[in-house]
Parts: sequence; structure tokens; C-alpha cells
Amino acid sequence: MLIIAGIVLTSFILTSDHHNYWGAFGESQEVGYTPAKSKLDEQLFKKLAIIFPVNNNTDMQFYRNTWLREYLYPVCDWSEPGCKIVCNKESTYDTLDEKTFCFSKEMKNYKEKEFFIKLDDDSFVDRDYVFELMREHTGSRKPVYISDHTRFNDEDNMETLHNVRYGNGKFYMFNYQLVKCLDTNFKYEHRPRNEDAVFGGM
Repeated sequence: MLIIAGIVLTSFILTSDHHNYWGAFGESQEVGYTPAKSKLDEQLFKKLAIIFPVNNNTDMQFYRNTWLREYLYPVCDWSEPGCKIVCNKESTYDTLDEKTFCFSKEMKNYKEKEFFIKLDDDSFVDRDYVFELMREHTGSRKPVYISDHTRFNDEDNMETLHNVRYGNGKFYMFNYQLVKCLDTNFKYEHRPRNEDAVFGGM
């Protein structure tokens, strides 16, 4: 019985240590993602920035315990620890299009990055999938915009947003060639509008 009890206790400790996503057992452990397998992996991932709009309800601890943590560029309303992009304006659901303009302008300064992912704070993306996309498109001289695209119906903005092709907001990936093309002075009427359609419009 003592041997069985010892095995159960040891298993519990190991399991707790390696699934510490919520901070219930102390400091987070650097596990839960696969280390880079080669220098090619490392070189590609150094070129990645994950644009991550956050709010007061975002569980940053969860994302910091995943492979995403090294590449996260949280987009915050106000300056605070861990924020990479600060908009200096309180955002709501109805002003997410303005937050999109905020991070789009900032991305133009990230010339050392080749790839960007816009990720919602209730979503996750597989590391191997991202790596394959980067490997396929690295060095492209043309804009790259990867997502589950759809068309935006907006009869109030026939000349700007109507029929714009844009990516699903949970996840879209693009390169710096696309960032250079973004018109961050893009104008339209009757705000607010879908922030991901606005990105497609830019």
C-alpha cells in the first residue's frame, strides 16, 4: 500500500508541475511547447510578431505559458508591464476599429519582422502550422495575407468598405510587404465598423 501511495503522489506532483497553466501550483514552468528544432526554426520565429489586442478580461497567464509567449505583442489601451503597443485610449467593443488603426500604424515600425499574426484573446494557433506557413512564404516580395477570407457587405460605405475582402478575426497572418501597403489614413462613414473588415479595407 505504501508503494502504491508513493506512486500516486509522485504522479500527482509531476502532472501538476507540467500542466501549470493557471498558476495554481506556484510559478509557471517553461514547458508546454516544443523547442526550436533547428537554426532555421529559430531564424524564422525571430521574424514573427503576434499582434494580440487585450482587455481587462484577457488571461495573459495562460498565453504566457504557451509557445506564443516569446512572440506576443500585446496591444493595450494604456501603458502597463508587458505591453508592446499602447494606444493611449480606452477601447470598447464599438471602438475596436480604432484599435486596429493603432496597431497597424505601429507595425510599420517593425521592419525587422517579416511575419505578423493578428490573434484574438480567446483563440490559439498551432506552432507547427505557423512554422509551415512562414517556411512557405519567407522571402516573398509580394504581400501575403492568410486567413479564412470573406466579403464585407456595407451599403453605407459603397466606395470604401463594401465588398472588401478580409480575414477572419480569430486569426490572420500577413507579412511586412502587406504592412507597407496598409493605408492607415483609410476613411469611411458610419462608425463603428467591423475591425477586421477595416483591416482588409486598409
